Amino acid sequence: MKKKDGIIMRGDIENKLLEELNLIKKQLGEIKEHMVDIDSLLTAKEKELVFKSFENEARGKLVPLKSLKK
Repeated sequence: MKKKDGIIMRGDIENKLLEELNLIKKQLGEIKEHMVDIDSLLTAKEKELVFKSFENEARGKLVPLKSLKK
């Protein structure tokens, strides 16, 4: 950093801040890339229900929504 009469010049501070912000931005992007979507996680019970639903669909045991509304 350049100093003039013992004082750090404003341009150097701004450049350092921009470098730091860019580094933080890059790191945040990497964190977002590796985050797990909480909505995509299922409990063991929920997984069981999904598999049973697929089985019921394959066997033709599902009831149309319109029938339930009546």
